[in-house]
Amino acid sequence: MPEKKSTSKRELIEPHKGDKRYVRRNANGQFKSSVDVGRSLSADKRTDAEATVPKGQGDRGDTKR
Repeated sequence: MPEKKSTSKRELIEPHKGDKRYVRRNANGQFKSSVDVGRSLSADKRTDAEATVPKGQGDRGDTKR
């Protein structure tokens, strides 16, 4: 039976001043996905998620508060 891989947490990076992004890395440490922080946070506010997810996985659902 293959083991289920856990997803990596989002990491906040700032490649240059004024450009903050959330990124996920694969097992090799390369970027898997990247989203702009401002757009990500505003999209999270607009929609109610069906899923509840652990801390650091906020783009995949709501976190418990």
